[in-house]
Amino acid sequence: MAEPERTERRLRPAPLLFEPSEAVTDPEHFFDLESIEDPRELLARATELTVAFRAAQDRAVEFQALAAAQLADPSRFDRLDPAAIAEQAQWTEDYARKMIEFGESLQRGGDADDS
Repeated sequence: MAEPERTERRLRPAPLLFEPSEAVTDPEHFFDLESIEDPRELLARATELTVAFRAAQDRAVEFQALAAAQLADPSRFDRLDPAAIAEQAQWTEDYARKMIEFGESLQRGGDADDS
């Protein structure tokens, strides 16, 4: 029974908090991982951070796609074409088109796999 609890705990991302400015200036400092001496605890915390960063990246990409779709919306008087969106986001134009499509699918309530 302890195994499912541990699996459930590992799937939940660790909270991402901003580090104090003093810690950021220290190149060896990273979310206080350097102070953890127990390798099991270090692996667990580093894994939690990895999951959290991946979840944050996925969520940020969804917001990028939503913004791209909104900026490309033909009903907007200030609509941007894919080239302008690509330039602003530092993407290729082809990638901007794909992100616009992804954003449109998210707006419709679709899943990323629908694209």
